[in-house]
Amino acid sequence: MTNGPTGSGKGSLARQMARSALAVDLGDFGPEIVAKAKLCLLDFLSCAFEAGQHPWSRQAIAIAQGGGSATIIGTTRLSSPADAAFVNAVMGHGLVREDMHAASIAHHGVVIWPTLLALSEQSQLHGSRLLAAAIIGYETGARIGRALLTSDLARLYRPTGLVAPLGAALAGSFALNLSEDAATTAIAIAANTSSGLNEWPHAGGSDMYFHPGFAASNAIKAVGLAAAGAFGSETILEGEAGLFAAYRRQAAPDGIALFPNGECEIMAVYNKPVPACNFAQTAAQAALRVAHELAGTDEIDRVVVRAPDAAVRYPGCDSMGPYRNALQAKMSIPFSVAATLARGEVEEENYAELDDAEINRLVAITDLKADPAFTAAFPGKQGADVTVHLRSGRTIRHALPDVIAATPSEIRVRFRAAAARILGTDRAHRLEQIIDDCEQLGNAGDVAAQCRVDTAERVLRSAS
Repeated sequence: MTNGPTGSGKGSLARQMARSALAVDLGDFGPEIVAKAKLCLLDFLSCAFEAGQHPWSRQAIAIAQGGGSATIIGTTRLSSPADAAFVNAVMGHGLVREDMHAASIAHHGVVIWPTLLALSEQSQLHGSRLLAAAIIGYETGARIGRALLTSDLARLYRPTGLVAPLGAALAGSFALNLSEDAATTAIAIAANTSSGLNEWPHAGGSDMYFHPGFAASNAIKAVGLAAAGAFGSETILEGEAGLFAAYRRQAAPDGIALFPNGECEIMAVYNKPVPACNFAQTAAQAALRVAHELAGTDEIDRVVVRAPDAAVRYPGCDSMGPYRNALQAKMSIPFSVAATLARGEVEEENYAELDDAEINRLVAITDLKADPAFTAAFPGKQGADVTVHLRSGRTIRHALPDVIAATPSEIRVRFRAAAARILGTDRAHRLEQIIDDCEQLGNAGDVAAQCRVDTAERVLRSAS
């Protein structure tokens, strides 16, 4: 199977990507790209540690089979690679604060890192290979997502569930040093698992939290099947019943290049400052600036929020309530803006009181509109404008041309706090050092192992 069934010298899209990815080395990437990968890993772990006691995390842990050798983050539990990847992905997604790639409307890190961490405990894997594999995973899922996703498609299907399994499967193939044929098969099998429906914002379900879990677990299985000799449909992307025909109902592009002209999609990923939907981020930040100029919310008569059309149209983002759970509130741009105005801060606690009378009053008087300028700038920039009309006739307006991402120092501060609560300060510091020195790490499985809590520590920490 050298040229693929089309007879083309270049082969199928899946093969082209596999061939390109397998030729990569960590040394091909500049220090800023490697540093970004490390920050994304720290941020993923931060979210997983912090969300470990949320109901969806506990539910995922409850169904994981025991007796394996893969770490479930922040617990004493070991499970199979597929089950550990499932649980860790759910926990990493549990705050709705995971990293985001706007152009593909997808969260790649919550699928890539659980996949690679689980695989790293099954096979001796150098730290440099772990980082390069992750960069490949972000690149693959993001490039496919750019070509595949539209706002209409994203209203029905969860982008993360559609494209992240493919990126994670190629990342895992690279990590385990699979052949080009096997890596092509891993992508093909993973594409067969593309899934995730966007009914949850309307119905108030918790389905969303489990989407990356299925994606990571399926990526593990796709890599395993490929390594075992399975043979996937090489034309799974461009074929007459392939990914593009099935979901976009259009022909696939002639090529999907990885790292074109030295560009790297992980650099287009941003780390969320706010534990809410991607599309609520900038509006909440603008609202915070408005809140600093308010004497009190009782003087507010009307609120107008302008955002890109993609934000206004994404499921749940225009919700005016009632909100059955915090997830619906986190998806709602009107709620995020109202809660920020009422509380004067942007924190997890903003979504704790869904029946707060003043927040709901503000939601009811909020008008969310698609703005042509912000729409034209998206996805390169994700702007928002919040204008508050006061009873006195005065207005307060703040606009941001783009989301302000969490800074490296902010990411580290919240990682240290979350990890220390679970592991203790010394272990948390050691974990951060391991990740910072990952290129020199002889066994990348040490990262996952350091995230494990032993029984004695758990007892001591519970007692204190």
